[in-house]
Amino acid sequence: MGAVGLIYVGAVLFINGMMLLKKVEPRAAAILNLFVGALQVITPTVLIIMSGGDPNTILGASGIYLFGFTYLYVGIGLLGGFDSTGVGYFSLFVAVMALGYSYANFQLLGDPAFGVIWLYWAFLWFLFFVLLGLKHEQITRYTGWVTAIQGWVTGAIPAFMILTGYWQNTGLIAVVLAVFGLVVFIGLWPLTRGREPTAAAPAPGDEAVGARDRTRRPRWT
Repeated sequence: MGAVGLIYVGAVLFINGMMLLKKVEPRAAAILNLFVGALQVITPTVLIIMSGGDPNTILGASGIYLFGFTYLYVGIGLLGGFDSTGVGYFSLFVAVMALGYSYANFQLLGDPAFGVIWLYWAFLWFLFFVLLGLKHEQITRYTGWVTAIQGWVTGAIPAFMILTGYWQNTGLIAVVLAVFGLVVFIGLWPLTRGREPTAAAPAPGDEAVGARDRTRRPRWT
């Protein structure tokens, strides 16, 4: 059940990355954030209820709430036109907790691949803190690309491998993920830092809506 939810985590991260790159309009991205956020609150609740009190199952499910609340927070914020500072500082909390869940996967749950994936998420949520909490907008393009890539590498692809039975040699997968992350995310930095994303073409009628909303909508990018 958790693997099914992970597919849609990949989807929402990809869409949010495209939003940061100004390929998707923020209100359009908000809807998927609400759907996936709700799913990521329902899923761990069901897993915990069905766990029979198993501490490892509860531990594994508990981290899902961090993402569910993030997506709900983002979706509501985008639709309501709220400032992004709250999401940014909540992202700092998630980034710190993700380090703990990474340790738990390495040392307690015996899954080094997800230990590395939790490090990916710690890095990504720290970027959200810097961008949305501290308002360092020069990393918008970099954060957008990292978010979109992580949607596939930490969400959709691992979920599909789990569902099809290919999530086996987690030690090897962990090494591949670690090397990929270092090469790609370091390589992206000089290519994207400080470059302003090109906005997507507005849909018919959006010009009037945009003019009305500019005075109240937060700068998410």
